[in-house]
Amino acid sequence: MADDKIGIFETIYHSEASIAETAAAIEAAAAGSSLQLHGSLDVRVPDNAQQAKVFVLTSPDFIEAARAEVPRTISAQILRVAVFTWGDEQKTVINMANPVAHAMVYYADSPNYDELVAAAGAAAGELRQLVSAVPGEAVSVQIEPLRKEKHYNKYKGKSQLLIEEDTAENFDVVVERVVARLEAGEITDETFPYGWEIVTRIPVRDDAVYIGLTNPYIENRMVHINSSFRGKDKTDKAPYPGVDHVTALPTDVLIVREAGKTRVFHYGQMWRMQLYFWDSGYRAFTANMNVPGKIANSIQEAIEPPEE
Repeated sequence: MADDKIGIFETIYHSEASIAETAAAIEAAAAGSSLQLHGSLDVRVPDNAQQAKVFVLTSPDFIEAARAEVPRTISAQILRVAVFTWGDEQKTVINMANPVAHAMVYYADSPNYDELVAAAGAAAGELRQLVSAVPGEAVSVQIEPLRKEKHYNKYKGKSQLLIEEDTAENFDVVVERVVARLEAGEITDETFPYGWEIVTRIPVRDDAVYIGLTNPYIENRMVHINSSFRGKDKTDKAPYPGVDHVTALPTDVLIVREAGKTRVFHYGQMWRMQLYFWDSGYRAFTANMNVPGKIANSIQEAIEPPEE
């Protein structure tokens, strides 16, 4: 594996059913699977040209395997599967945010690295088993951007940005406060990154809560930017091949108890854009240099304490 390039995303299934039937089958299968389904997101694809839905799950076995790791690594344990339409035939495709690639990023410094990458591989197997309930064909196709293991291990910084902190004893209070501030925000349209929807709130462990966020702006920008220079993948009826990157959503907010404090983090959005959308190309990045900052500032302003 060390010498192979693997994708941050992987196509895992070609469905023979409609997207609605496929999504319903996944939801039904989750109830009897080894995984826990925490929420889903209907992605607002530009122009409503295609459909895409993201499911957010966790694996209790993977969470248990990572129990000894520092709480701010829980992003690796958030599993995401997407169902989307592709091509002029509007075929239904299923992919996942690759758990192994994420483990290589978040656990690069762990003394338990090999065990955690193996646990991530087992979680990927659970996702494949989940979607096998859908009529169709299992596949395994790595999706750009592709990187070698050593590249994921050295991936720049993990870019966790502190929004606020409080006492360790106030952990539950901080969680409720962050949720309340996010829910109080007014969501605008795809032209402005203001206001955030909570896709899911997952108490991964006693000292770590994951909150997954989205809004129309981040969905539009991610799909549109990645599609811009992928001419060979575009068709008349499916002009947004960037739907195969929607398992980059939702974006993360972490509330963790560490070093005697409760801390609230989000991620540098340029870091996330590079991790998930580097294949968009240099022209796409330079044409949208202000987008990551707008998104990060919007999350910061939505959560940080109001000025007195």
